[in-house]
Amino acid sequence: MAKVAILGGGSWGIGLAVLLHKNGHEVTIWSALASEIEDLTKNHEHKMLPGVMLPEDMSFTADDQLAVEEKDFLVMAVASSYIRSTAKRLSPFVTDGQIIVNVAKGIEENTLLTLSQIIEQEIPQAQVAVLSGPSHAEEVSRGLPTSIVVGAHKKRIAQFLQNCFMSEVFRVYISPDVLGIELGGSLKNVVALAAGIADGLGYGDNTKAALITRGIQEIARLGVAMGGRFETFCGLTGIGDLIVTCASMHSRNRRAGILIGQGKTMQEAMDEVKMVVEGVYCAKAAVGLARKYEIDMPIVEQVYAVLFENKKADDAVRELMLRDKKIENAGIDWPEE
Repeated sequence: MAKVAILGGGSWGIGLAVLLHKNGHEVTIWSALASEIEDLTKNHEHKMLPGVMLPEDMSFTADDQLAVEEKDFLVMAVASSYIRSTAKRLSPFVTDGQIIVNVAKGIEENTLLTLSQIIEQEIPQAQVAVLSGPSHAEEVSRGLPTSIVVGAHKKRIAQFLQNCFMSEVFRVYISPDVLGIELGGSLKNVVALAAGIADGLGYGDNTKAALITRGIQEIARLGVAMGGRFETFCGLTGIGDLIVTCASMHSRNRRAGILIGQGKTMQEAMDEVKMVVEGVYCAKAAVGLARKYEIDMPIVEQVYAVLFENKKADDAVRELMLRDKKIENAGIDWPEE
């Protein structure tokens, strides 16, 4: 049995807390919001996961030191925009070698750093790992079969976390490609916005399949240029996460995209979804990375233009369709005639 702290009281953190508790671990949930902790303590239920009751022996706290001390590992489950401030806040209580598993998805807009890189900056004494893949909190909390991947720089840490998270309904793979895992999990949110916009415009399955297929090409091109492994983007945190996020109504990014395609502004869409739409924040960082590494990412560029440059969604789709003629895979040559 491990002692675990879930840092963040959102639905994903709660879903993982339920999983880890069922696996026999001692779980404490921490939130910076005292009202959130009071609600969880009183009701033992998260408002976004109705019917999923939290066990009586699960602990809840807003005390930083109490949450972190003597824990075998910490699960960083706050929204991406709060990763740096949360890591800085909790750093004094993290001991040398303590494991932190980042489960949030995003890229910091001004620095273009991944979330694990931010945690490593703010808590250099920690051993930082990541967990990602096609895994909606609504389904994980209900015990529906799910597969994910854990990435860590050291194999022993990846194997330890694999043993902690794995169950008969939660299959865990491991990988050393921490960067690729994070990029796949983050950038897919931008493509999911595009898929949602296409749905909102009334387009069909052909359109969505094209966006998913070409979207993973964009993600992989950038990821490999940054040092990730191509194989990672063919796996759970690449094409797997992209498919589920583009296809499911559990996906806040797809839901926000649908609303934008129907004519709502970015802010109106986020207000209606009532959850953090990570793809909106990631779009700026994705464009920044594409330009920094000189990678062609037309879907990402068009999503950015719709979100931040008041471009009409149907104009963006038209421009994607009318781009210059291309070879699908430039690495495949015809035989000489």
